[in-house]
Amino acid sequence: MPYKANEVRRHRIPRTRYKVENWAEYDAGLVRRGSLTVWVTPEAITAWTLARTGRRGRPQKYSDIAVEAGLMLRLAFGRPWRQTEGLLGSIMGLLGLNLPVPDHTTFSRRSADLSVAPALKRTAGPVTVVIDSTGLKLFGAGEWQQEKHGGKPRRTWRKLHLAVNPDTGDILASELTTTDDGDASLVGALLEKVPQEITAVLADGAYDGDPVYRAVAAHSAEAAVIIPPRKTAVLSDTAETAPTRRDRHLQLIAEKGRLGWQRAVGYGKRSLVEVAVLRYKALIGRGLRARTLPAQKTEAAAGCRVLNVMTSLGRPVSRRVA
Repeated sequence: MPYKANEVRRHRIPRTRYKVENWAEYDAGLVRRGSLTVWVTPEAITAWTLARTGRRGRPQKYSDIAVEAGLMLRLAFGRPWRQTEGLLGSIMGLLGLNLPVPDHTTFSRRSADLSVAPALKRTAGPVTVVIDSTGLKLFGAGEWQQEKHGGKPRRTWRKLHLAVNPDTGDILASELTTTDDGDASLVGALLEKVPQEITAVLADGAYDGDPVYRAVAAHSAEAAVIIPPRKTAVLSDTAETAPTRRDRHLQLIAEKGRLGWQRAVGYGKRSLVEVAVLRYKALIGRGLRARTLPAQKTEAAAGCRVLNVMTSLGRPVSRRVA
């Protein structure tokens, strides 16, 4: 919003500078991300293969733990299923574990209906939640081919909706949908996955509307909703006697302006969800490898879990210097 308000004279605005205050810890965390230290708990070894049930038909040989381990390795290292099969097999050999490794076809088939649990970070105590969505590419002809040769674009997209804790950078909840689903309609589903109390929910103007306010109130009645109303928004009929939270935002904007409202309510935290989106696309990828929607949902959930593991190894803490 500040850039839009100053778009005409944006070239005169000096670039904001930040200084990382925990560079030593953050540098060590980046080094740990490349560590090949691997350990397998005794519980995982015991549950790696499934026991025979005595029922008719061919039983499953591998448990969900084995398939999930391969899926997370695939996303963390950005490898296809065949290379993931070889990577997991070499890890078992280096660890001296006599455990079978699923082949790439088993990985591909089983990951479609895999339940990644617990998929995301669970924290204790009340949290602030920042919500946003981004697009992930699927297979098909890309923008370059369309620009070069013309024709109708064939590439399709999926929307990844994220609920992020701005204080820790952890992804608290995620939902992958088609582009037909609106952003505001997924707020309730995201908040249902956050078990702890919510103190505030921040989002951009695309989430402005009564359904979002009702979804937040249904989860945590006292939670603050910090969403910029649209330019065409007007006060409700009861604004003089019983103003709603949205009415208070409109009144504060009329009094202090948009930029003054942002400073007063702490709207700047909303940009931290875009940092999480950037980290997801930089570390996991800008597209989805799976071909079906159920498998894509599993892949996105596992990608968020991998990202939370990387976040736990260390993240920069910066302060504004200019």
